[in-house]
Amino acid sequence: MRTPLLLRLAPGAMSLLLLAAPAMAQGTDAASQIAADKALLAKEGYQVPPAAIAKLVTAPKHLNVSLTQPSPDRKYFLKVESEGLPSVQDFGKAHNYYAGLQVDPKANRARTLTTRGSTGLSLIDPMTGKSTAIAIPVGATVSSPVWSPDGKQLAYIANFAAASHVFVADIATAKSVQITKTPLLATLVTTIDWTADGKNVVAVLVPDGRGAEPKKPEIATGPQVRLWLEPVKSPQRQFASLMDEPWQFEQLKYYTTGQLAVIDVKTKLAKKVGAPAMIQSVDAAPTGQHFRVSVMQEPFSYMVQYTSFGNVEQIWDAAGVSVAELQKRPLREMPDSTQAGAGFAGRGGAAGPAGKRLLAWMPAGTGMYYVASDSANGGVGNGGRGGRGAAGAAARRERVMQWKPPYGAADTATLYQADGTIASLTFTDDGKQLFIGTSTAGTGEIYHVDLATPATKHTIVRQRAYTPAFADGNRGGRGGVGGGGGGSRGAAAADDSLMFYANPGAMMTKRGTLGGQVAMVSSDGAVFLVGTKYDPNYLQHAPRDFVDKVDIKTGTTTRLFLSAADASETVTTALDDDFTKAIVNRESPHETSDSYLRDVKAGTMTKLTANKDYTPEFTNAIRKRITVTRPDGFTFVVKLTLPADYKAGTRLPGMFWFYPYEYTEQANYNRTLRAENVMAFPSGGPRSIEYLAQVGYAVANFDPPIVGADGRMNDNYVNDLVTNLSTVIDELDRQGYIDRTRLGIGGHSYGAFSTMNALAHTPFFKAGIAGDGMYNRSLTPTSFQNERRDFWQAQKTYEEMSPFFYADKIQGAVLMYHSIEDQNVGTDPISSIRMMQALRANGKPSSLFMYPYEDHGPATKESDLDQWARWTAWLDMYVKHANTPKPGPVVP
Repeated sequence: MRTPLLLRLAPGAMSLLLLAAPAMAQGTDAASQIAADKALLAKEGYQVPPAAIAKLVTAPKHLNVSLTQPSPDRKYFLKVESEGLPSVQDFGKAHNYYAGLQVDPKANRARTLTTRGSTGLSLIDPMTGKSTAIAIPVGATVSSPVWSPDGKQLAYIANFAAASHVFVADIATAKSVQITKTPLLATLVTTIDWTADGKNVVAVLVPDGRGAEPKKPEIATGPQVRLWLEPVKSPQRQFASLMDEPWQFEQLKYYTTGQLAVIDVKTKLAKKVGAPAMIQSVDAAPTGQHFRVSVMQEPFSYMVQYTSFGNVEQIWDAAGVSVAELQKRPLREMPDSTQAGAGFAGRGGAAGPAGKRLLAWMPAGTGMYYVASDSANGGVGNGGRGGRGAAGAAARRERVMQWKPPYGAADTATLYQADGTIASLTFTDDGKQLFIGTSTAGTGEIYHVDLATPATKHTIVRQRAYTPAFADGNRGGRGGVGGGGGGSRGAAAADDSLMFYANPGAMMTKRGTLGGQVAMVSSDGAVFLVGTKYDPNYLQHAPRDFVDKVDIKTGTTTRLFLSAADASETVTTALDDDFTKAIVNRESPHETSDSYLRDVKAGTMTKLTANKDYTPEFTNAIRKRITVTRPDGFTFVVKLTLPADYKAGTRLPGMFWFYPYEYTEQANYNRTLRAENVMAFPSGGPRSIEYLAQVGYAVANFDPPIVGADGRMNDNYVNDLVTNLSTVIDELDRQGYIDRTRLGIGGHSYGAFSTMNALAHTPFFKAGIAGDGMYNRSLTPTSFQNERRDFWQAQKTYEEMSPFFYADKIQGAVLMYHSIEDQNVGTDPISSIRMMQALRANGKPSSLFMYPYEDHGPATKESDLDQWARWTAWLDMYVKHANTPKPGPVVP
């Protein structure tokens, strides 16, 4: 087994540690513990932390159940089962990088299907909570389960060691059968889909007659060549994995060229659709006779990742012939934030090409629908999100169009003519009614029109600073939300006067009979809004979810559900269109999340799941929110976690974990607090720093504000960082929680970068933990984080913010960790390697642990446990026992 890599003191040395000179031990127990910690840190195998921490990291929380994936008929819920933390054995399987695309070459699939597959599937009856296991093939993990339109079957990808295949489970018997003979080509397209009749599954297969994998030449055929002959700037970010040589282009084509096929579930016959191509996404029409297909195009590039390579989006017929080209995008070597995704777009998925915004398949009938503008550019942003409209600008009149086969330029009909712009929309299941979302001059609205009488509008909701949205009220349905509408639950209004009060909410949708999301309309002609009620005093009165019933024609509103005041309750699924029964998830600070059957009329709640609190010691930790005030009057919140048996007045060694954010004023910061729900159950992941409370630390977790003029906040970065930390220490010291002579600080990514700056510019901390960070901003010269100026525009700021240039000023012992395969833009592992070199050169106590196979933040069980073992050892040595003399360094 490969182990974490260690930078060594010298060839043959046992340890990378640069420790203080030996001194007289102060206490036998402390000295013995320090010796044991030092020995652990020097080991090169995967280590295990103290039992109290290991128990929290490995707690089997994945065994708990949440009812959030209903069948289309809402008779069952799907539970996707996990084995918990993934293993380094799976992460270590051979994989290739192609300009950001990670491929398992042995199995012809995306690496994530190998490392993140689930171990089982179960069906849960929402009326009784009874669970039934679906039989899956032995030796396989499962991915991308998708219900058939009638809810009687479930298709999924079974991932074997050397191939992935499609299996279909019969819901009545819970048995599965394999329907593919040829393996999937699941590198770009990692999901499958059904035709609306439930008879066929659409997938991308390995092409017939595929040759051998192109190989790297044994001898180089020439130099690596990079050219930029255009007299224009191209400030690309520092991507982690780019193509290096021509042979990699051939391998990329080999692993992304697949055969689109429609597979008959009963006969298992696969009908090929067109010729093999580098298919990025597929969206099948409900009829299965047409396909919206995106295909990656050459040429490739050494400068950008594969998501910026050229592509063409087309409509194919059943034979695979392109009948219409929707849009064609060339290779984009200039910075571009609108990068194409991969996988099946789903009905109502992509926003649509220029002139055809919100393009999606009709929920009923034939063809597609889209929004067209009377303006020459085809809508806001030439086919972008649209709908907001600048103040004073001439209002655009937009139309909802139907586009019918054979998809020629003249095969269109106007379904509805709007008075202005359309931000989002959704149909009813029969396609005869529309709900339109608009946002004009700061006022948002959702209104209804019957296509038989389009001159009559019915307002569902209209309010200032409201963003209209259509929310999936029955999670698990495929496709986009409301044909491209926002999927949020309706954010609170953006201005201070409204932000703490009830927002109108998002209109609920459901899965349509033929797929996609359609409006959920009751039998008596009403729709439902789901939103959140906020209170100015969010610490005493937590946000509360609600559901309102709105009569379409009269606008009469009836509140059907308001979550409890003493718990956090969220409606996850309406079990019928009249919202008489629904699934509600409920939790509280001492009650783990469970699913309940809510009888809306009776007002009763029946518990369906029996989830467990696997970490009661963490749940019972003492938690406080402490508001601190800087000398300039700016206030921010620190979340402090203390051991469950903490006694008032006891000063503990402190560990700060932080991640700075930029703001222009106090109000900007205050808005970030509104979503805090103090009634939520304490959540903890494998790397939650609050776990340190179990071994005697006071843990302060906070997001210190960096404040300044818009676009220039970082000019105050160092000053604000020092002020923030000094203010927090003074307040926690004043309240008697911490021993300010025994403090550690840490963070991940930008938090790691800030940790190193804290050690360079303050004298407060005995030790630091910095993970997956960037410490030299000249290595990210074309912007970073929220800094949009480049190095040459703000060179002084870049240099002042780079702790590498202050390595000689660093105080405190530094533990760095970095994932060897870190793919994050701007945190190349070379940063940590060079920082370790700088610390060693300046005689600073330091260490660096580099984890194989891991990305931006370790994920495997072995790496997570090893991190905690080294973190606790490091903090014990330098923080908890800060006043105990340390033994000398290990010598060869």
